[in-house]
Amino acid sequence: MDNTIINILCLILLFVGILGTFLPVLPGLLLSICGLLIYKFGTDADLPMIYIWAFGILTAASVVLSYVIPAKTNRKYGGTRWGSIGSVIGTIVGIFIPIPLGFLIGMFAGVFIGELLHDSKDMNKALQSTKGAFIGFIYGTGFSFVVGVAMFLVVLLNMFDII
Repeated sequence: MDNTIINILCLILLFVGILGTFLPVLPGLLLSICGLLIYKFGTDADLPMIYIWAFGILTAASVVLSYVIPAKTNRKYGGTRWGSIGSVIGTIVGIFIPIPLGFLIGMFAGVFIGELLHDSKDMNKALQSTKGAFIGFIYGTGFSFVVGVAMFLVVLLNMFDII
């Protein structure tokens, strides 16, 4: 296959991967890492392996952090362990609910319900905890977005022999 076609395919995968960092219907960084790997091993690119390893580690970290950061920021905003557990359970359940943004709705509902199960009289605390989970989601999404853009730029710069 022609290198130009492979390069275009790689850039499309990387770009769609960036979109997927904030659009939950797309697998995000997994598409980006596929684009990076196809570029490295499907063309005659001289991209150093350190980029593959670094982005592989950052992608794995992003997957873990998407679950951990909202749970941690939930606690920073006064949430309890109940809210943190609710966050993880809600996210997982939300993935399987066939509605747009199901995982996100599930995460917030999980935090809120978890906090209300812990203390049903303090709705303000449950709302603050949910706010913390939202802020954590923004942090995690931002991290994934930056990693995706960095992958795209590394491939683009390598295509033009800048790096």
